[in-house]
Amino acid sequence: MSDTMTKEQKLFTERLNRVETAIHLGTPDRVPVFAFFSSYIQRLYNSSYADIYYDFDKAGQAAVQFHKDHPLMDIGLAPQFTSGKANEIAGSSMIDWPGRPGSIVSKYSSHQVIERELMTQEEYPEMLNDFTGFMLRKYLPRAYGNLTGTANLRFTPTVVLSTGMLSPFYAPEAQDTFRKIAEIGAEDAKAAAASAKYSGILAEMGFPPMLSGASEAPYDILGDYFRGTMGIFEDLTDPDMAEYIDQACDMFAEQQIQALQYFRFVDMPVKRVFFPLHKAMDGFMNDRQYERFYWKPLKKIMLALIDMGVTPYIYTEGPYNTRLDFLTDVPKGKVLYHFETVDMKLAKQKLSGIAAICGNLSISQMEFGSKETVIKETRELLETCAPGGGYLFDFNGSLENCRPENMDAMFETLEKYGKY
Repeated sequence: MSDTMTKEQKLFTERLNRVETAIHLGTPDRVPVFAFFSSYIQRLYNSSYADIYYDFDKAGQAAVQFHKDHPLMDIGLAPQFTSGKANEIAGSSMIDWPGRPGSIVSKYSSHQVIERELMTQEEYPEMLNDFTGFMLRKYLPRAYGNLTGTANLRFTPTVVLSTGMLSPFYAPEAQDTFRKIAEIGAEDAKAAAASAKYSGILAEMGFPPMLSGASEAPYDILGDYFRGTMGIFEDLTDPDMAEYIDQACDMFAEQQIQALQYFRFVDMPVKRVFFPLHKAMDGFMNDRQYERFYWKPLKKIMLALIDMGVTPYIYTEGPYNTRLDFLTDVPKGKVLYHFETVDMKLAKQKLSGIAAICGNLSISQMEFGSKETVIKETRELLETCAPGGGYLFDFNGSLENCRPENMDAMFETLEKYGKY
């Protein structure tokens, strides 16, 4: 490092190198602290998760103070702000979020999903053959209660010698929806600017960002946002639907790959894309279904990202012991796997020399357990996973609440026993 670098620039480089060394299966000077604290940061500094939707500076300043007080962190956890106002204008029906007028969600909790079947089984052909038309005419009006004006947007082939072909856009209901979309865009731009602002502040303090993109497994897109959990279960049990699921997952994979092409052209120090895996844990489907419908299209996106020099950060949710063999089928040193409920000794054994691992410290113990239990679990993770490198420290989920003494005990244990 150059002698002209500031202290913060040196810390940024040291933390970045520590994380990248571990991801690429090396052994850094100590185990990187890659923990996802979620809304606990807001609780700790007189803010709340609702402020991530409505008071960006209050939530952003809480994140800044957290990093000042916890220099062992190797990543910058700037809030990824979402506009509550934009969701109000749209009439978003898929979530309830803290701070929404009339919400039953605690201001300290993250959003709650309201799962809906937004596409029927009979609509697969329409969605696959005319995706944009389906999204405009059916999906948007169903998903956003205040944006119903696109439901009748249809074009009749005609000679284009005037603006007459634009007549479907003239309808008052369409114009009303477009005005609301403009308002939504303005509110979302404020949230994006706040996210960039606080990510930049943390970078200037010496904390590299944790992520630089997000994606989803194609099967989760289909199950979460189109068919719903019960709907996708119904499809899985119907042999006549297999080809439709294949086509939909492949289409979503290609869409995600195209949306992530910016990594080829934008110079950034961190290139990692986050994949939360929602519907593939042990017992959710059999191995044959998992390989065909879940792993194959997900792996397609992962390989495209790796080809761009990007690290897929695969955040498994639920028990994942029976899926570990599938996870070995990736280029060596190019993927980071997070685990919620896994035998970490088995995961280390199977993935050693193939992919980096993290996760599995119980957020329930952090909130309700004793200091002694937190110390014990933290040490056990270090002793099991750290030898040989390729390990980063994290919880088994997003930490929303915690006993302060448990937080102190965790950081003290990491500092004492996390060095190589």
